[in-house]
Amino acid sequence: MWRVLALLVTINLIAFAGNQSPDPEPGSFDIEPPLLIPNRDKQPLEESGSPNDSPRDVDLAKLEKQFERAKRNLAGLDKLLKIGALSKLEVEQRNLRVVHLEFELANARLVVAKEQMLQKDKQLGSGEIAKTEVTPAENNLALAIETAHAASTKREQADIDAAEANVHRQEKLYVLGSARKSDIARAEQKLAELRAQKN
Repeated sequence: MWRVLALLVTINLIAFAGNQSPDPEPGSFDIEPPLLIPNRDKQPLEESGSPNDSPRDVDLAKLEKQFERAKRNLAGLDKLLKIGALSKLEVEQRNLRVVHLEFELANARLVVAKEQMLQKDKQLGSGEIAKTEVTPAENNLALAIETAHAASTKREQADIDAAEANVHRQEKLYVLGSARKSDIARAEQKLAELRAQKN
């Protein structure tokens, strides 16, 4: 009898304690965990390397670091793919990222070379420097234009190759029952758009 009474008193105390501080929102925490990527939605995604940027807007050192890091990350991808740690899609995406970073870096270097050439032209026009001092800037600009053109061509081809691989992947998934006809149609449309842009 005492055990039953003690059990009832314990249940009443637990129920009373639970009613005193109800949770304002179920599943909420008193202390919210910090965001993994702070201010992510405040920073707009921008294509660095557009021709209208000035060297102050282009963070060349940051792009170079990202490109070098992405190239280093490609080193062991084949081994990770063979052991099943990465999917073929992830490997393709990492390769594509390196190509896109190379394109952005080439465009950023082109912007810097154009700005340097403009500076040299102004100095030459005002008589501050001789014509021979402009030649290195001209050579640098010509090299930057050539590199940017090659990177652009490489990026276009890599995008087309990735889109073709996606079409084949969607077709295989459709055969297995994991994709719909609309998925294949979207992949084919994307491929057609990329091919049209190239031509």
